Amino acid sequence: MKGLKALLSFIFTMLMVVSLAYAVEIGPDPTSAALNSDGPFAVSSSSISSSTCGSGCAGGTVYYPNTSGQYAVVAVCPGFTNTSSAISWFARRLATHGFVTIAMNTNSIFDFPDSRATQLAAVLKYLVNSSSSTIRSRIRTADRGVSGYSMGGGGTLIASKSDSTLKVGVSFAPYNSSTNFSTVSVPQILLGGSSDSIAPVSSHALPFYNSIPSSTKKALGVLRSASHLTFTSYDERAARYGVAFAKRFADGDTRYTPFLCGAEHTAYATSTRFTDYRSNCPY
Repeated sequence: MKGLKALLSFIFTMLMVVSLAYAVEIGPDPTSAALNSDGPFAVSSSSISSSTCGSGCAGGTVYYPNTSGQYAVVAVCPGFTNTSSAISWFARRLATHGFVTIAMNTNSIFDFPDSRATQLAAVLKYLVNSSSSTIRSRIRTADRGVSGYSMGGGGTLIASKSDSTLKVGVSFAPYNSSTNFSTVSVPQILLGGSSDSIAPVSSHALPFYNSIPSSTKKALGVLRSASHLTFTSYDERAARYGVAFAKRFADGDTRYTPFLCGAEHTAYATSTRFTDYRSNCPY
């Protein structure tokens, strides 16, 4: 019995060491007010053309902190008929909280989620391997994430299904013809609108969420009175939870856990802001 207890204690200690080694704390301790606004980093932007970006990549706008250092990288994909302008608000907001991001364009505004997933992978590959030295020097290559709106959200889920080495997926009003994501192991947050008639939560985000296994860290938030188009411009709720989830899992920063599971979350996620919020906390 003593031997078993010693072994379990050793395993627990090693798991804690691994967890602490993975966690990257970037920026000051988070507060509710800080998550409701731009983060502590001033950012620069750089336009990337499709000819520069390479095969399967249509370019877009890269945002990155002016402060030298290494940051997780997140590609953000627009929805059907949209361009990068529809999701640049979130890409830039993420960057101010300590990420390298790209608000990407797609090869065609009519591309379906499968194609958008492939393009998300291509954009990340370009940023990690072929972008300018200024951008590359700021990327922690192992910590890559995906995000998207509407069919870009469907692409986010498909990309996460295809590449288990990704660290996080953040989807806004996700749309996809298949609702089966039972093999996704990458942590996911899905944010939908209670008044969305294009990708209703009941037939899109909710079944997506339910299909993701319970062993995968996940959350679903339904924003009160939000329509499908709500997510094409800044929304405090979407920004706050998208940033907090990305910080928690792309950086492994447990300082953000209370904003997803604990007292800070409970205080903010009232019925005036959300009609539903569920997760498999604790994280």
